Amino acid sequence: MTSAGWIEMTYPIKTCVVCGEEFELKPGKPGFANRCPDCSEEESLDSKSADPLKSDKGANAARREAMRNLLYRKDS
Repeated sequence: MTSAGWIEMTYPIKTCVVCGEEFELKPGKPGFANRCPDCSEEESLDSKSADPLKSDKGANAARREAMRNLLYRKDS
């Protein structure tokens, strides 16, 4: 206890499952709760370039057209 009567709360100490380093789990930390901020940052950078289909405009247009054909086709 401090002199003002307040109890200081610390953040839980976790161990990163990727690199094994200990870190404080703070609110608002990006990424997973079992990975340190450095490993979470690397994961988010890798995931941006991992799926080329999401950034391919031709594939997106073909996907939209296929969905439109399925949803709005007229059965004879």
